[in-house]
Amino acid sequence: MKGYVFHGAGRSAWEEVPDPALKDPTDAIVRVGAVTICGTDLHILKGDVPEVRPGTVLGHEAVGEVVEVGADVRTVRPGDRVLVSCITACGRCAYCRRGAYGQCRGGGGWILGHLTDGTQAEYVRVPHADLSVHPLPGALDSKDAVLLADIFPTAYEVGVLNGRVRPGDTVAVVGAGPVGLAAISTARLYSPERIVVVDLAPARLEAARGLGADAVAEPGEGPEQLVADLTDGLGADVVIEAVGVPETFELCTRMVRPGGHVANVGVHGAPATLHLEDLWIKNVTLTTGLVDTYSTPMLLRMAAAGRLPAARLVTHVFPLERMQEAYDVFAGAAGTGALKVVLGGAQHEVVAVDAA
Repeated sequence: MKGYVFHGAGRSAWEEVPDPALKDPTDAIVRVGAVTICGTDLHILKGDVPEVRPGTVLGHEAVGEVVEVGADVRTVRPGDRVLVSCITACGRCAYCRRGAYGQCRGGGGWILGHLTDGTQAEYVRVPHADLSVHPLPGALDSKDAVLLADIFPTAYEVGVLNGRVRPGDTVAVVGAGPVGLAAISTARLYSPERIVVVDLAPARLEAARGLGADAVAEPGEGPEQLVADLTDGLGADVVIEAVGVPETFELCTRMVRPGGHVANVGVHGAPATLHLEDLWIKNVTLTTGLVDTYSTPMLLRMAAAGRLPAARLVTHVFPLERMQEAYDVFAGAAGTGALKVVLGGAQHEVVAVDAA
């Protein structure tokens, strides 16, 4: 089969790789039908994630068809159409027993495309399949469903729930990439009074408006003052950091009101300054987190019922063999306007190419 292989910082290729095989009785082999690219994959390609060894197939999000299962797999069988979660869960360790699957100590957590071969291939081996793949409702399109493998549960759990969004809140989202846009969509489920979005790209701010943002601003347009003006000088109840650079993190801590929450979702590759000299007196709660995906079954039901606008985040669709082109489009989002890029495998379904 073919897969997209990391060969070290700045080097990768769509090339022949060995077919995956069952290694443990809890494994499943899935034929990939739709897969997407994550900002974390770009971090890996830059060499920012040293745990990823050269020779690893990238990717941690997919929809596909189960073709083989180990003897101990009980929840899916060959022929089932499934979502492959970005998080693998053993189900037995102390963290899994309380639903903190992202911190699994039994061979799970974020392993696909990180510590083991991932989903950007024609087939993928999924360890601990009973808790790591989810049967899909028949009405849910694959290129929409694949967004629930990572960005929607990440935005919802690490952003909205950790930030404790409540009815009537002012919510600020810094970063209108795919996760930030998913945070807008899931925050709206809690009826905030207003959502303010900050981003550098006018196209992403326009997308944010389309998904329900009440006010938008570029960093140079004074987002701190905008939030202050909208809240009688108090600041936002919840600020969601969805970029992962020091400047945006520090902006979030300046926008939050006393007693508010800063929910950090962005993946940081450099230290950020925590200004405790300003924050210590403000009763601010700061949360971080890797997604656990405990919300995925609920989000799948919401998507099947048309309550999550997943399809509106997909801007480009390619066949699987055009993986390198898809990476180029996604990495060049400032020029291409890409939000989520989805690749569909011809063996599973035919999808439009370059659909906007």
